[in-house]
Amino acid sequence: MRKTTILLLGLSVAACSVGPDFERPELYSDQEIQKSLELTKVSGQMVSKEWYKEFRDPTLNQLVEQALKDSPNAKIAIEKLRQARSSLKINAVGSLPMIDADGSYHYNKPSKNIGYTIDTDYYQLGFDAAWEVDIWGQTRRQTESYRAMFEAAAANLDNVYLSLTAEVAADYISLRTAQAQIRIAEQNLKLQEDIYNTIATKNKYGLADNLALNQAQYMVENTKAAIPELKKQAEAYKNALTILVGKLPGGLENQLSADDNNLVRRRFEYKLSRLYELPVSVVRNRPDVRIAEHQLHAQNAQIGAAIANLYPNLSLSGFLGWQALKVPDLVDTDSYMYNYSPAISLPVFHWGALQNQVELQKETTREYFYQYQNSVLNAIAEIKNAMTAVNEEYRKNSSAYAAAKAQKKATELTLDKYERGLVEFSDVMTAEQNLLAAQNQLVASNGQIYQEIIAFYKASGGGYQPQSFEEAYMSSWLKGLSCKTRCGR
Repeated sequence: MRKTTILLLGLSVAACSVGPDFERPELYSDQEIQKSLELTKVSGQMVSKEWYKEFRDPTLNQLVEQALKDSPNAKIAIEKLRQARSSLKINAVGSLPMIDADGSYHYNKPSKNIGYTIDTDYYQLGFDAAWEVDIWGQTRRQTESYRAMFEAAAANLDNVYLSLTAEVAADYISLRTAQAQIRIAEQNLKLQEDIYNTIATKNKYGLADNLALNQAQYMVENTKAAIPELKKQAEAYKNALTILVGKLPGGLENQLSADDNNLVRRRFEYKLSRLYELPVSVVRNRPDVRIAEHQLHAQNAQIGAAIANLYPNLSLSGFLGWQALKVPDLVDTDSYMYNYSPAISLPVFHWGALQNQVELQKETTREYFYQYQNSVLNAIAEIKNAMTAVNEEYRKNSSAYAAAKAQKKATELTLDKYERGLVEFSDVMTAEQNLLAAQNQLVASNGQIYQEIIAFYKASGGGYQPQSFEEAYMSSWLKGLSCKTRCGR
């Protein structure tokens, strides 16, 4: 037994891992990415994970913090990370000897037709051991795959946090935009009702015709009709936000009520040059790109696991314990016994199944490579689109501001002329409608600036950086043992 054990241990120490080792594909150079995104330098300013605090809205800050803590989506991602770590810990011990305690009673009554027979009747107590020697690294490749999938789960948690932050911010801006438009509509409605009352009084004394009265009424009712739709939108965004923070609809009514300090009533001033000061690494560090990379790594390890099936398999099993005809005799030194059974198996003829399994894993790995390439290209495109959208929205906003200012002045002049009998009431109505549209367009553009900046921060990875394997394994969410003992190193 000693010689066999020494031989097996020697083979284990000399074992190798067949199959290709993983290296992250370098699809595009830093210079190519820098040129594509028009970045000012390769190593730029990193984005903060708390980028939303630049909007200086305490309510938004609280909502994001609540969502990251209590959102069901965040909790789902945490559980997936825990599951991935448990899977890794299970697989990591696959190449170690497995020992089981065994206590049993045996009785055998042979057939009388097979010659001289003896009844057997005995008790057995001891330990079973089994060990499959991982000579070709199949288990190590499987563990490597599980490690990569664990890292993909950690990147997925970052991706969920990033998406949650962006979604909360976007829904909050949409809510505040709808509330600002409700405010504008109600202010205009009050003015239009005053005008209608004036026209109605004039009409009563024959100083205004029925056409003007009907036009004034149409203007009032048309504005009234727009308000319910805006309120419906506002309620939908409120409910979306409450769900994101893990509460029932209506649970944030106080936080989300209309605010006189509504942030979309002013234009957010953002230094546009910051768009081009990103480091090139934001592309590869985006959580979704990291997920694709780790999935490629995990699949690449499956090639080696499949190749290992083409080679001989070596295993050792045995039993160490005591046997006796009576239970009290089990503790006697003469009852001591052991057995061991080294075995070797070699695949000979499987109709090409094993070779085809290797080819299947290679083909699947190429598919994952193209998925990774696609994720990199999409990341670059999303960042570039977001940059363009921010720039163009600021240009649009400047025009919207000038238009709203001019239309307000035009409306005041038109109303003054009407009161002096210089223009028809239809001119007043047109001016009022144009003013409402211009004010709504300006507020919508203010809100859209925030939305485009949110999209930019999301596209650039939201400040989430890759963690080392040890950091992810020891995450405060997991509260586990050091990976030196359980993660297959």
